[in-house]
Amino acid sequence: MGKKTFAVIGIGRFGQAVVEELIARKADVLVIDKDPERIARVSKIATHAVVLDTADKGALKEVGIQSIDHVIVAIGNDIENSIMTVLILKELGVETVTVKVQNEYHAKVVEKLGADELVQPEQQTGKRLANKILSKNILEYYDLSKDHSFIVLEATSKITDSRIINLDVRTKYHINIVAIKRGETIVIPKPEDVVMENDKLILVGKNVDLEKYNSWLIK
Repeated sequence: MGKKTFAVIGIGRFGQAVVEELIARKADVLVIDKDPERIARVSKIATHAVVLDTADKGALKEVGIQSIDHVIVAIGNDIENSIMTVLILKELGVETVTVKVQNEYHAKVVEKLGADELVQPEQQTGKRLANKILSKNILEYYDLSKDHSFIVLEATSKITDSRIINLDVRTKYHINIVAIKRGETIVIPKPEDVVMENDKLILVGKNVDLEKYNSWLIK
């Protein structure tokens, strides 16, 4: 299985933050905007940056958008253009489409068109979204500082039926399990508590250590 590919459409403040984080994490990113100045700015860091109107189905096909695994539509205030773009992406068979939405109406429409995830920038930063989509098994991601984060992970079969004390994540990975979400209940774990199937672990630590632990968890 090849490396996952991404495209970011719309390079405002939110879109640029997504692009910068994806590139910092060595992801393969296609950047699209209809404003040549924005593309000129981002082309300094992105290897694939093109100027085009994403309401043009033919232009999107020409750049191979249909072969991209995950497209983030981060178009600013032009809701109509955002809606048309989502419609075209889904018609072309793009597997995963995440959309930055402006309001409830925008959210309802793109959801009906098949958008896979909706993002409201005031609730989710571009950096946070990039980290979430890059990391399999991460359900939520909140950056606490430049180097530390708070994440929510799905417990995999590697750790189900294990006692918290035996996982010993503090010694092995220098991270902490601060809570477990079990259905609608939040459990503050004691050393003898057992991780159950469908549990979600709430972890805090350095980004590099959290990534190492998640990589081990999903191998």
